[in-house]
Amino acid sequence: MATSSLPPLPNSHTEPDGSAVVRVLSYNIRSMRDDTDALARVIRACAPDLVLLQEAPRLFRWRKKITRLAAACDLVLLSGGGTAAGPALLCSLRATVERTEDALLPLTPGQHRRGLATAVVRIGGARLGVLSTHLSLRADERHEQAGLLLDHLAALGVTHAVAGGDLNERPGGRTFRRLGDGLRDCWTAAPWGGEYTFPAGAPDRRIDAVFVTEGVEVLGCGVPSGLPGVAEEDLRAATDHLPVLTALRVPART
Repeated sequence: MATSSLPPLPNSHTEPDGSAVVRVLSYNIRSMRDDTDALARVIRACAPDLVLLQEAPRLFRWRKKITRLAAACDLVLLSGGGTAAGPALLCSLRATVERTEDALLPLTPGQHRRGLATAVVRIGGARLGVLSTHLSLRADERHEQAGLLLDHLAALGVTHAVAGGDLNERPGGRTFRRLGDGLRDCWTAAPWGGEYTFPAGAPDRRIDAVFVTEGVEVLGCGVPSGLPGVAEEDLRAATDHLPVLTALRVPART
């Protein structure tokens, strides 16, 4: 992982025309089984408006565990967790929530249950759909889930949206391409920071990604290794994935 300082990523703010610059963090946190203090430090240093979690706690006292993490990061639980089979959404108080919806995807016998955590929020003068997911390890199931993801995103009924998660697939794969046909891959649009997200100790592949709909401007996207306040030892200790931090400019509603 790179250790040099990164070029600045735009901070969250609302522009005079009402458009919103929004920081979005996508992060597989492995059910918070690792160093939760390190995890909170990483998230807090990234200063996100929205956090798309995968493998959030989903069993005994799952809501209490996620709420504690959110509070440690100056955020609140928006949706997901046990009700979405792992994906969850956190947000800052900058976001005004219009609605949330968790969805369970069809279960393949012998495989893990998968789901989606979704919401529609308003930030500044912008309105944004948000989705977090964790796709299957099986290629055929993963490809089908990508289609359902696109359907759910369209059903939010918003012009602008962001979706992210652990895809369990590298760029160029069939599922990655399917998502890229309907959405824009933020890393490809505006690479910033590191590219590879797994495994955290010696990353050699990009299997975590953030996508946006047309009309959302990507200002930078990548692993925040080298971001001030993000320590390399914390990235390794927090979980087995590296996070993906994205800065977006979302137009104001017209």
